[in-house]
Amino acid sequence: MRLYTYSIAPNPRRVHVYLAEKGIELTLETVDIATAANRSPEFLKKNPLGGLPVLELDDGSHLTESLAIIEYFEELHPEKPMIGRTPLERARTREVERIAEIGVLSQVGTIFQNTSPLFAGRVKQSADAAQNARARLANSLTVLDHKIGDKPFVLGGEPTIADCTLFAALRFGEFAGAPLDPGFRKLARWYTAFAQRPSARD
Repeated sequence: MRLYTYSIAPNPRRVHVYLAEKGIELTLETVDIATAANRSPEFLKKNPLGGLPVLELDDGSHLTESLAIIEYFEELHPEKPMIGRTPLERARTREVERIAEIGVLSQVGTIFQNTSPLFAGRVKQSADAAQNARARLANSLTVLDHKIGDKPFVLGGEPTIADCTLFAALRFGEFAGAPLDPGFRKLARWYTAFAQRPSARD
């Protein structure tokens, strides 16, 4: 198997963090978003939407969504579970992972698209859209700050896929001009600690 990736982008990053936490090694091939290599005809045969990461399976087929890739490997390597052992644990993990994805990562992406000069000529930017996204982001961070509390990881004593997505989202926020407000003290404590893990290092 081969993973087509661009490690500084948030969706590839969360897959990288997950794989490192699980101890899974893959052949990696960088696809440079900055030069639009992900829009080349050759790459679009692998993923017509042009997104990363893309997992190329041994039969030549592809998985093109980060969460699908993570869950595929979780099925292949169920020990040291990162989605949970019981139905309720898995539901709780997916619940928080979705908050991290939709409430944090997606909102940071909206802020970035509507404020960064990189997108000025590519999309119709809206200050209102960015402001609304900042409000939704703050609401989600408030919820996550409460959920983390004093736990070492988002859901307790072991890392889960929620940690992978949340870390990637907050790291992207630093790049995108929407860094974590230190007023979210429990989140800030978790983020600082998680960033020291080998899986989180650039």
